Amino acid sequence: MEIFTQTWHWAISGFLIGFVMLLLTYFGKTFGMSSNLRSFCSMTGIGKKVSFFDWDWKSQRWNLVVVLGAMIGGYVAVHFLSDSSNVAINPETISQLQNLGFDAPNGKLLPDFLFGSEALQSPKMIAILVIGGILIGFGSRYAGGCTSGHAISGLSNLQFPSLKAVIGFFIGGLIMSHFVLPLLF
Repeated sequence: MEIFTQTWHWAISGFLIGFVMLLLTYFGKTFGMSSNLRSFCSMTGIGKKVSFFDWDWKSQRWNLVVVLGAMIGGYVAVHFLSDSSNVAINPETISQLQNLGFDAPNGKLLPDFLFGSEALQSPKMIAILVIGGILIGFGSRYAGGCTSGHAISGLSNLQFPSLKAVIGFFIGGLIMSHFVLPLLF
């Protein structure tokens, strides 16, 4: 059981991701999590009013299983296989986040300040989470996919638009973490 609770070497994960991408390419499928949002909206019947959602979502059932597997896998990993004591965060990063008001991780992966019950009591935090969610949804749709779709599937298929999107994701992440995050907190 210890093999599942310890951090795996990047080469093992990389090989498995590459193998899955080869299988998807072989079967003519593309991977991406944000495309499932379109499927969920299409399932509600909104396609009768909005043409973007008028498509055959049943052809993407396999991708909905991926979402379900990610949720179940995340739950199992956190509640049964997690040993968060082996997560090493750079002490300088912890110090910088504490200067912004984030609590030290203390064996947790996510700060309670943003993801705990106290976040739901602050109108500022609720606004940040809602606006951030809307921007992520809009951005992934505007970019033609999310980070996983472009970085894993698009780059493995040598798609130039995915390369541009991934470069944009990194630049946006750097701007957010170095300039916007200190302004918000």
